Amino acid sequence: MDASAANPARHRVVALLGAPQAPFELACAAEAFGTERAGLPSYYDFTLCARTPGPVPTTLGVPLLVHAGLEALERADTVVVPGWQPPGSPVPSAVLDALRAAHARGARIVSICSGAFVLAQAGLLDGRRATTHWARTAQLAAEYPALTVDRDVLYVDHGDVATSAGSGAGIDLCLHLLRRDHGAAYAAQVARHMVLPPHREGSQLQYAAVPAPARADESLAPLLEWAEEHLGERLAVEDLAARAGLSGRTLARRFAEQLGTSPGQWLLARRVDAARVLLEQTDLPVEAVAVRVGLASAVNLRRRFRAALGTTPGAYRRTFGSARAD
Repeated sequence: MDASAANPARHRVVALLGAPQAPFELACAAEAFGTERAGLPSYYDFTLCARTPGPVPTTLGVPLLVHAGLEALERADTVVVPGWQPPGSPVPSAVLDALRAAHARGARIVSICSGAFVLAQAGLLDGRRATTHWARTAQLAAEYPALTVDRDVLYVDHGDVATSAGSGAGIDLCLHLLRRDHGAAYAAQVARHMVLPPHREGSQLQYAAVPAPARADESLAPLLEWAEEHLGERLAVEDLAARAGLSGRTLARRFAEQLGTSPGQWLLARRVDAARVLLEQTDLPVEAVAVRVGLASAVNLRRRFRAALGTTPGAYRRTFGSARAD
């Protein structure tokens, strides 16, 4: 992970460490951007840096040896701030200046969990939505009134700046960035290697308190698996309720409790995701893709695609379909 060995043709990701560094937040970024996987293309070079190179203390008590200083940010395409301990503590001015300079020249700046406080201190979140761990959202909002804290999401991505909720949501954000950079199919393959879902449903508020566990006969897992296998059929919310043997109201309540979303929103999101994979991996006409994922027509697929992703199926295929072919 030595910055000097980075290939300039690849996307350079630099993780900016603080002291003490939380290992899990760092591992989220390292797994997504710094791990070579057999059978999968590798698009990123991953480097660690710190304000002062050398041993960086961690919250485990075992230091990390970091070779690069802040000059590594001058060459970064993406900068990740994987947490900052304690949250809200003062950040050295040299670190803030280096982050601002990296952002000003076009680097993507990403925070995981409490790393949002660093981005806020640098002024990179002023006038924007942002998130952090649910237990720290009130603190972030109080200390930085120039930003808008969204405590009900797993991550917020503005393109040039992105923030994630609590520690595990760093994985959600990193997989999202892989999807944005290289398509849904590639991100799904990485997630499969990590033995994780390509994306989690709902928001972080479902984790903010420990709810009573759902009884086995109330779990939506069998229904969700069945629905994913039948996306190409004329499947409506009423069909999901009938399959589950529930009223529409009870089904909606269980979706809200277990997934943090509605049955209709979940079904539409799965259909859009399925369409993304077909656009990346096949040459099927848009009309055929729409039919296969249960959206009936090219017109409906284009409307849903633009609402969800801000682009058209054709433009998405030109971006990611050619990349998969290459």
